Amino acid sequence: MTGTALIVGASGIVGSATASLMAAEGWSVLGLARNPAAAPGIHPVRADLHDPGALRDALSDLRPSHVVLATWTRRPTEAEMIRLNGQAVRDVLEALRPGGSVRHVALVTGLKHYLGPFENYGTGRLPQTPFREEQGRLPVENFYYAQEDAVFEAAARDGFTWSVHRPHSIVGKAVGNAMNMGTTLAVYATLCRETGRPFRFPGSAAQWNGLVDVTDARQLAHHILWASTSRAGADEAFNVVNGDVFRWSWMWERIARWFGLEPAPFDGTVRPLEEQMAGDAAVWAEIAARHGLAEPDLDRLASPWHTDADLGRPIEVVTDMGKSRRLGFLRYQPSDDAFLDLFGRLRADRLIP
Repeated sequence: MTGTALIVGASGIVGSATASLMAAEGWSVLGLARNPAAAPGIHPVRADLHDPGALRDALSDLRPSHVVLATWTRRPTEAEMIRLNGQAVRDVLEALRPGGSVRHVALVTGLKHYLGPFENYGTGRLPQTPFREEQGRLPVENFYYAQEDAVFEAAARDGFTWSVHRPHSIVGKAVGNAMNMGTTLAVYATLCRETGRPFRFPGSAAQWNGLVDVTDARQLAHHILWASTSRAGADEAFNVVNGDVFRWSWMWERIARWFGLEPAPFDGTVRPLEEQMAGDAAVWAEIAARHGLAEPDLDRLASPWHTDADLGRPIEVVTDMGKSRRLGFLRYQPSDDAFLDLFGRLRADRLIP
């Protein structure tokens, strides 16, 4: 099955992977972003999600059969994020409504569905792990819930099917992305190697010793495509991870070896990347100049605050994929390959030396 897909957030870590996959599978792909990048097989659509008039103008002549919502905007408070991100979903679906072409909408959220929003992330009474879809919502405000509600309301009104995709930490390639663990760790490892600093795990003992999983952006793209075109995926919410589990005590050594580093012993002390990398903008600019890298702006590559949120959690976090498996999604991605493949792509694109 193919059609026309509108990827909202096509320049991001999830949107770019999904757009590339659907284009390769023969879809007509429309890539919406504030500043869309040129990509093979993807028609750029320039629009600001928070300018309803401009958004209506940009989408008025488009007739996508499928929509992928893979973007959000960060604000200082959860209340602001609820207002802004919920409204953006409503505005996109309202702008497409007159065309009457939409058959399925896929919304990408994440494990903050179970862990809570940034303001009280991983605190209070949390569902038992591994997280399962039937555990439902926490009794707190969460912009993911606002986005879901906007999709559910439009689906009930306009008659399209929907799917919700809840990845764990996403490993993939994108510049200027707010939630980018893989590239953040690649930049951190490069800084350690180039400056002689110890390559220290920045997070908690619970994360170092406990089991964890992650989501390759390419795995998520395949999951979105499956749910968007499978009868079994209609009107369902899904967790989506690679299908394996690991301990950071093992993965940290694998990452260090790729960069030619010896990992520093972990003594249980949390050393946040946001603190370790606080003064590194000028250092990275010098490294970029010396090696001829394509991006000298550290802030466009690394998001240490978000990586700290994941690696600093005081609880073990693993995710159940049984629902997807039972309904027919059987793809698997080794997580060490996800990280190492990403590092190779970053080097090939001159984003790390």
